[in-house]
Amino acid sequence: MGKRRKYDYEFRLQCVEAVLKEGRSARSVAESKGFMEGNLRRWIGLYQRYGPKSLQANANKHYTSAFKLHVLETMQKEALSLRGASALFGIPSESVISNWRKIYRLKGAEGLIISPKEQFVKMKQPVKRKTKKAGQPLTREEELMLENEYLRMENELLKKLQALTQARKKQKP
Repeated sequence: MGKRRKYDYEFRLQCVEAVLKEGRSARSVAESKGFMEGNLRRWIGLYQRYGPKSLQANANKHYTSAFKLHVLETMQKEALSLRGASALFGIPSESVISNWRKIYRLKGAEGLIISPKEQFVKMKQPVKRKTKKAGQPLTREEELMLENEYLRMENELLKKLQALTQARKKQKP
């Protein structure tokens, strides 16, 4: 899979207008410009529904939990695809909706309230220890402290692994 490229507003508008106003096919425009046809079809859907402004990048746009829930419920009721829902609600990327759906399945409506940064629990920072000069052997106390620190980290890792496996078991029907 190649590196994801972002296209500016003028480029998107030019491609959409080539299809809608010049009568070219989406496939020919996408091939001539060197990107996937699916992107162009999504841009065309956004353009037709919301106009040219919908082609502008919406980086770091935040959505309310009520809006997220409304999108997911509408998708369920009307059997919408990710592409259809993103065009209907003006969401620039299907992956955003896909992430909401995953969170909703795992945590329910409350999960949609939590910001993505808060979803992941940070591990406690290890206690800073004094650095030893090379060549000096560790004292018994220092060895025990290092071993204790290692065991604490290992314990944290095992707890996280167990939580992930339980979450996956709940996910599978």
